Order: sequence, then structure tokens, then C-alpha cells
Amino acid sequence: MPEPRFVHLRLHSEYTIVDGVVRIDEAVARARADGMPALALTDLGNLFGMVKFYQAARSAGIKPVVGCDVWLSNDDDRDKPTRALLLVQNRDGYLRLCRWLTRGYRENQHRGRAELRRDWFRDEGTDGLIALSGGHQGDIAQALLAGNEARAEALTRDWMSSFPDRFYIELQRAGHPDAQTCEAGLLRIASRLRVPPVATHPVQFLTEDQFTAHEARVCIAEGHVLSDQRRPKRFTPQQYFRTQDEMVELFADLPQALQNAVEIARRCNLVVELGKSRLPLFPTPEGVGLDDYLGQQAFAGLEQRLETLYPDAGVRETERPRYTERLEFEIRTIIQMGFPGYFLI
Repeated sequence: MPEPRFVHLRLHSEYTIVDGVVRIDEAVARARADGMPALALTDLGNLFGMVKFYQAARSAGIKPVVGCDVWLSNDDDRDKPTRALLLVQNRDGYLRLCRWLTRGYRENQHRGRAELRRDWFRDEGTDGLIALSGGHQGDIAQALLAGNEARAEALTRDWMSSFPDRFYIELQRAGHPDAQTCEAGLLRIASRLRVPPVATHPVQFLTEDQFTAHEARVCIAEGHVLSDQRRPKRFTPQQYFRTQDEMVELFADLPQALQNAVEIARRCNLVVELGKSRLPLFPTPEGVGLDDYLGQQAFAGLEQRLETLYPDAGVRETERPRYTERLEFEIRTIIQMGFPGYFLI
């Protein structure tokens, strides 16, 4: 098998609720047909499709790279968040990313976006995660577009500090004017600070002829009409699943940026064990096991129910045996199935 020349590290599937139309099975099949050894799923603000993607990729002999296209809060203007791409290297990184996304949804939502905060990286560490700068939607590129290269360089240094040896300047050539405008500045900073550049392609649909269907999907999500010439147009017809040959031609002047995409895929090695229930350990009093505690709590609850159903003590004692017999049977069944902790939770 020839050496891979490029791996897609940026892909929005149908699980990106606002703009995705790519079906996971079809994306995996496209990667396999093109000889890509790996493929990343990086939906916007969620990991909903992770299990389906992991199973599909492994079944097809493709290495699954799990990640997320995340929103980052902009405290100067909350209505203008920036973006970054976080890719999982291992289980620790996956759990860290899960915690941050959950925290974003629970503590830091703005206009329905689950946003992450940069100080979380510094405060909690970033082991197990690789960060890409977010292309023209990242904070470094936005600083360059605002004409502030000093600010862009300071942000780059901050990213390098938060993700030591795990941060890349992301370059895209998918037809966005902003990406073209800031590319030279990104390359200057990458060269000056010795940050490796990486080529990515923001895949939103599989083939060029699906662009109109994709735009219709975006209009549905955002409440616009497809024929409205004034609606925001954030995507281009070029954002289809390009082949390795197409990417090599597109970045012919930056072959190292293509190889860095392959290298990042090599660095990401998440192993997920599927098919087994993973329940948290329910706390029980010292010296009391789950089985016994389930029985204690169940019979305590039964006593309360009997007092409600049969206020008369004599009637209650008469009715008690049939309830006790049924509860004992149910408790035995739960314990035999190995679910006492689940029912206690």
C-alpha cells in the first residue's frame, strides 16, 4: 500500500445539527475508496456520532480519529466567538474533552452555543489532546484579519504554552476569502515561532453536487430562505470530500502541511471498549454491599407504600406476604442480572 499523502482531520457529519449532511457510513466508505488510512470526525460542539463513527471506521479498516470543532468564548464580544479543532490522542484526552463540552453546555452557553473557555486549558491541563488553530475562524486568524499581527503572535504563544508540542497552525484552501487573506500571516507566525502548519479541508458534504442540499439544510437550521440573496453564506461549493490527489494538488507548494495531517492522525490513538455496561459505583454505608443495600432500601420503600395503601395495621399484615414475596423475587432478578447499582442510582 502506498504511503498516505493526506488524511481528513475536519469533517462535519449529520450529527452537526446546524450544518451537517454527511452520513458517517458514506464518509468512511469514501475514505476507504481513496486509500486513506485514517479519518477524523469533528462535529461542531458535540461528540454525538462518536460511537457510530468508531464502529464504522474500525469495521472498514480505517483508523478513527475522534475530535470536535469547538466554540471558544470571546469576552470582548460574546456574539463573535472563535473556533478551534481539538483532536483526541487517548482516553484521558477523550474524557477531558467530554468534561469540557458538558461544562460548556451547563455553565457557558451563549445563544445556544456550548462554548469552551481558554482558561480551562491553563487551569485543568490539556494532556491527551491536540489543538489546531481553527483556520480563518480561529482567534489567531481573526487577529490577523483585524490587522493586529502582534496580538496574533501573542495568542499563538499562549496556545503553544497550553498545548506544548501539540499545537498546529491550521491552513485551509476551500474558497473562503478570509482564509486566503490571512494565510500569509499565519505562515509568517508559524515560521517565526516554529509552529508546524497543517493542511485541513472543512468537509460539509460528500460531493460537489450536494452543495445546494447542504445550503438548504443550513437555511432550515437558521430560519432563512434559500433564495434570499441577503442571507449569510458561510460555506462554499468546494467543501466536499476531496481526494488525496486533489489535496496534493491544492497544497502543492506546502507538502509538509499535508504530511503533518498524516502525522497528527498517527499521534491519535483512542481505544474505546464497546458492548459493556459501565455504571458508576453507588456509595453504600461502610460494610454494606450493593446487593444488601438494594434490599434494605427496597423493603424500606415497601413499608412506606404499605402504610399508605393499608392504613389499618391488621389489614396491612394480612396483605404483606404477597408484596414481600413479589419484592424478593424482583430483588433476586436484579442481582442475578448484575444491576443493583443501576437500580440504586
